[in-house]
Amino acid sequence: MRQFTRTVLAASISYALFVPATHAESSKDSNTMKSTQSTSSSSDDLNQEVVITSDKLEAVNGDKAVYSGNVKVTQGKKSIAADTMTLHQQDNVAVAEGNVKMTDGNVEATSDKVTNNLNDDTFSLENTQYQFTCQQGRGEAAYIAKTGQAMYELEDGSITSCPEGDDSWRLVASDIKVDQDEEMATLINPRFEILNVPVAYFPYLTLPIGETRKSGFLFPSVSYGSDDGFETEVPYYWNIAPNLDLTFTTQYIQERGVKYNADFRYLSSSFGEGQISGEIINADSNYDDERRWAMQFEHSGLLDKHWLLDVDYSKVSDNDYFQDFSTDIGSRDEGYLTQSGTIAYRSANWDAALKVKDFQVLEDDTEPYQMAPQLAYNYYVPLTRHLNFDVKSQATRFIIDDASQPDATRLHIEPGFTIPLNSTWATWTTEARYLSTYYHQDIDNITDSTLQGELSSEVTRNIPEFRSHAGIYFERPLDWFGGYTQSFEPQVQYLYIKNTDQSDIYNYDTTILQTDYYGLFRDRKYSSIDKIAAANQVSYGATTRFYDSDYKERANIAFGQIYYIDKDTKITDDDDASSYSSWAVEADFNFSDNLFYHGGVQYDVDGRAMQLANSTIEYQMPKGFVQANYRYVSLDYIEDNLSYDDYSTITSDGISQAGLVGTYQITNRWSTAGQYYYDTTEHVSMEWLASVKYSSDCWYMTVSYSKQLTGWDGDTVGGTSHAEYDNNVGINFGIQGFATNKRNESAQKMLDDSDMSIEYGRPFYLSN
Repeated sequence: MRQFTRTVLAASISYALFVPATHAESSKDSNTMKSTQSTSSSSDDLNQEVVITSDKLEAVNGDKAVYSGNVKVTQGKKSIAADTMTLHQQDNVAVAEGNVKMTDGNVEATSDKVTNNLNDDTFSLENTQYQFTCQQGRGEAAYIAKTGQAMYELEDGSITSCPEGDDSWRLVASDIKVDQDEEMATLINPRFEILNVPVAYFPYLTLPIGETRKSGFLFPSVSYGSDDGFETEVPYYWNIAPNLDLTFTTQYIQERGVKYNADFRYLSSSFGEGQISGEIINADSNYDDERRWAMQFEHSGLLDKHWLLDVDYSKVSDNDYFQDFSTDIGSRDEGYLTQSGTIAYRSANWDAALKVKDFQVLEDDTEPYQMAPQLAYNYYVPLTRHLNFDVKSQATRFIIDDASQPDATRLHIEPGFTIPLNSTWATWTTEARYLSTYYHQDIDNITDSTLQGELSSEVTRNIPEFRSHAGIYFERPLDWFGGYTQSFEPQVQYLYIKNTDQSDIYNYDTTILQTDYYGLFRDRKYSSIDKIAAANQVSYGATTRFYDSDYKERANIAFGQIYYIDKDTKITDDDDASSYSSWAVEADFNFSDNLFYHGGVQYDVDGRAMQLANSTIEYQMPKGFVQANYRYVSLDYIEDNLSYDDYSTITSDGISQAGLVGTYQITNRWSTAGQYYYDTTEHVSMEWLASVKYSSDCWYMTVSYSKQLTGWDGDTVGGTSHAEYDNNVGINFGIQGFATNKRNESAQKMLDDSDMSIEYGRPFYLSN
């Protein structure tokens, strides 16, 4: 939420010209006069004595006193210096003229003339230049008047956050009214100037000027992109209530039209917090004049200590929205938008939840199932000290708009007994479960006759499961680098799940899980229950960790494997495959809190080749970082684990991608960021970004160039097909100070704000 600082505008130029009535009939040179007289002002400075010095004093008894030559008046933090000062004793009005300089501790001003009514502490300044001393802000005004305790009026005034001598930008208005109690400034006929050239005009403008949230316009921003041309954003902030606010932004895009964005936020101690965001462009000139929009509703709340309400709903008008617009709505990283809502109740021994879920897939010809709805109930209770009982259950209705696929109702209940044994150096958990599932699949009306013949309308599936997992913790001191501690944590698990024919059950919400080291010890290979993989296997592995003398984890290495007692439960098309899974290895290192490394490998013992691999090394500096990363997925792994009909639309020979990411703060004003990713399989660049930013005291500008792989001009990846790219040159200009301050933002922010599809990640898993 962005606001002006409190001491905006010349309105806060509040000085004391608090001169006591003086009785003198003759001229005096080099005068120093003191008085403890105070006025009715509530200022603490008014209760302090006034000290006036001057080279000369001429006074007429009962009429006026004229001070001249190096006149200086001080009272507390307030001071005034001028060539002459006249005190009109009858009206108790003081007038200072000629090279007038004022300060009150918060602001300094130079003025031609100051008139101060000592009875009510109102004053006026003519032809004034002012500078805030504690905060950004300076300007000038033809006339400034203090009309109340915290009310000020400026005529022909200006304000800028630029330092003296820098007129990069300013706000100029015919009239400016400031209410410091309300922390608001009202500008009449304001114009926004860059290098003294007007670029925007408003008949009326209100601005927040305090530390608290206030309604008003925020500073606009201007940018240029080679795809969309010039863009201008003008935001307005509405502080509806202490727990409610709305930011409305009008965005002009040269090649598309006018786009409106709104973000409404709320916070309640009784039902939680949330945000509603929306965007719309009525006729996109670059998209056949179609209306395009996006919206998102997020809510999370705890009610009465037991009830939970969670909503995450986002939707866009078309699949190209994220390619054409920069937006914080939803996320395109996973290729879909989530539309879900959950209400749950939690008690000491049970919980229940009602959930609905749908997806908007950002690809053509893909239709997901809707969960409409799911009712889940879980019960858990300790029977004895070392015996627990629990029941997991759910009833789910799945529907889909695709007539070739069936709707379905799924009922699932899963009772289980668990024996937990724990100590400071070992754990051993044994559990037995019984998985019972019933399906009613609406296959009578589906248009896919092949699928209709494979599925059954009514299916009952009962599968027993047994699992026993044990781990031991060893620790020893090491005389390395001043005293390290090493832990050794072996673990072993036996898992049995009965092999059951499930070919007549369709897949509604189930995907295969990645089998990294930590996945070796899961009891399921799939994310949900449409497919429950048979198992008769032993998983074994170990982790070793290294801690320094402050017990900060500096490194860990984990490795493990599965031995399939029943080789038929191994997912492979190779009849000659061994009874062993791939080796899974994970490693993390932290060298002196500057150099970090993370790597993971899955090595196929049958094919004697890597299936999966990832590696990241990052060096962090006080002013930036540089990261190199690599990821690999073999074609065999893709074919064994993904259910695509034609893998040529994804890859020709697996995935092998290398990347380089970095940011650096060159000077206090200059910073740079960049990233580059290259596909070593297809020998093409995937995407790259180069960005340079300059930040002054009152404005900033970012120049960037990006190039993203958007697809291939043929039906397959590689071969005779050619890569297609989206190239974009961007220039972004904004204002520093008051409502915005991006100078202190790190260069990392340029990466976070970019629209690159591959985001910077910090994949380091160390306990510190």
